[in-house]
Amino acid sequence: MAAPVEVPTHTDPAETVEYLQEISPEMRGCAVLSEAGEMLAATGDTDRWGEAARDLVAAADAAGGEPVAHAHIATGDGEAFCVREAGLIAVAVADRFTLSSLMIFDMRNALRKLAARGR
Repeated sequence: MAAPVEVPTHTDPAETVEYLQEISPEMRGCAVLSEAGEMLAATGDTDRWGEAARDLVAAADAAGGEPVAHAHIATGDGEAFCVREAGLIAVAVADRFTLSSLMIFDMRNALRKLAARGR
């Protein structure tokens, strides 16, 4: 039987972003936002990430008519994910054919850990 894997507790959103990139080599970049859409941390330009992330979450919410728990959008060029958990939102962009269930699980788990530390 395999030994349990310890997931580090993240003390701030930047650590969460760094952790997600570390465990997901196919990830091109990601961002963490508050439920209200405030940018907390991102890889790269936070203004560009903030606008794109808010647009993605708004489109996913509008498609279902209510706030989504998670969304996965696949295109010929890559895949986008958003996860809403514990008053936080994570958005990520990854290469094509990323294992979506694992990506969503990792994003949700990282947000739970961040929320447990009080952001």
